[in-house]
Amino acid sequence: MSSFGFSVLFVVFFVLTMVLRTWLAARHIRHIARHRAEVPAEFAPKVPLAAHQKAADYTVAKTRLGLVGMLWGGAVLVGFTLLGGLQLLSLAILPLTGPGLWHQLALVAAFGAISGLLDLPLDWYRQFVLEQRFGFNKMTPGLWLSDLAKGTLVGAVVGLPLLWVVLALMEKSGELWWFYTWLVWSGFQLLMIAVYPSVIAPMFNKFTPLEDASLKQRIEGLMARVGFASRGLFVMDGSKRSAHGNAYFSGLGRAKRIVFFDTLLSRLAPQEIEAVLAHELGHFKLRHIVKRVSVMFAMSLAFLALLGYLKGQAWFYTGLGVLPFMNASNDGMALLLFVLVLPVFTFPLAPLSSITSRKHEFEADAFAAQHTDYRDLVSALVKMYEDNASTLTPDPLHSAFYDSHPPASVRVKHLTMAGA
Repeated sequence: MSSFGFSVLFVVFFVLTMVLRTWLAARHIRHIARHRAEVPAEFAPKVPLAAHQKAADYTVAKTRLGLVGMLWGGAVLVGFTLLGGLQLLSLAILPLTGPGLWHQLALVAAFGAISGLLDLPLDWYRQFVLEQRFGFNKMTPGLWLSDLAKGTLVGAVVGLPLLWVVLALMEKSGELWWFYTWLVWSGFQLLMIAVYPSVIAPMFNKFTPLEDASLKQRIEGLMARVGFASRGLFVMDGSKRSAHGNAYFSGLGRAKRIVFFDTLLSRLAPQEIEAVLAHELGHFKLRHIVKRVSVMFAMSLAFLALLGYLKGQAWFYTGLGVLPFMNASNDGMALLLFVLVLPVFTFPLAPLSSITSRKHEFEADAFAAQHTDYRDLVSALVKMYEDNASTLTPDPLHSAFYDSHPPASVRVKHLTMAGA
């Protein structure tokens, strides 16, 4: 392929992706606005009109901000690629490092720092304007900056050594570098799953053992019925940052732990909490997590193999605004270009992920209905939709494209059928 041909192909996919995302967002906004004035009949007895309208307004505001983020991200992408931003950054770093591995490492690190800075204004607006306007923000500017500093530090301490290993493998391990890199990457992912709950997460949130004896007994009874062993039940101080609530379990093997947001415990009744946990345990018992991790590993192997081919093609660089070195490493540049343009070419495949995720959600709901009263899960879901201001009337096509969970009405209908 010629560099011009690849440039044209990239531009075509880029424009189509931007147009499709804009069209889906516009459909979503119009659909929600049309149904704002009335709560859907199946939810009318439980969801006040004011809460329904708040959810509609919140979703519309998030969608519009998402459009702004999309346009900004698109401009940054074009600036780094076709307009030569990465080429200029590489040339600016070159006198400081010389060509080779350290130049490629510095290039990727500098790109990450610049990208993070470019994202800060929208992140700030999302937290302190949009979330604040709808009553969800509980963070102070000081806490926000503290999280930013901690996240940057953790990212550097964990990410830079991993990046050095990857670049070294790309440069020194021959034609099968992509396979060796996949092995390292897969091992790193498993390590992060194992250590994140006990090492990294406590840097940002406080985790305390669940103290409610009756609730603890109820949950332990559920775990005994479904055959789930956990290292502990913990409450996370999610209210320090947000009014949103959730529950999850994390870790591997004996290190698995169940975590409840304090905001969730304050809102749901014990039997509703049990039903929500039964849903989460359903994902584990039905091996959804193993399946998702397996798919992630398979996709990462395929993408690394593709990168293994592309990094040796001059048109891949020149078609995206970069002049590769003739007698030095281009591995960091290849990695950056690949990460930047891959979402443009894969965006049309997004519904495939949504379909699989929704199937898993239905199965986990059915599992919960087998081990708890399905009406408790329905009641909990309605409360969570209301508390998190999740719209009850998403545009069906937008939801099918993006949402990992089924729309509320569809999910409740399936749950009712499973319970019956």
